[in-house]
Amino acid sequence: MRQTEKDEFLEKEFDFSKAVKNPYAKELKKQVTINLSPRVITYFKAESSETGIPYQTLINLYLLDCVKEKKKLDLTWK
Repeated sequence: MRQTEKDEFLEKEFDFSKAVKNPYAKELKKQVTINLSPRVITYFKAESSETGIPYQTLINLYLLDCVKEKKKLDLTWK
């Protein structure tokens, strides 16, 4: 079924006149590409096995905690 056929079907079958925009849309996650060390991936995958939470979700939760707590890196080069 082509896209135009799908759109026509939806318009005929459903009344969207009272549709409400998703209030949580701005909270949706955004897909990014990030390079991580194999050690980081291994660590979070092991945590994932123990908790049953997907490792990408665990990484996101950890980063959200950093944001919430306003954690800063302390890098000192010697």
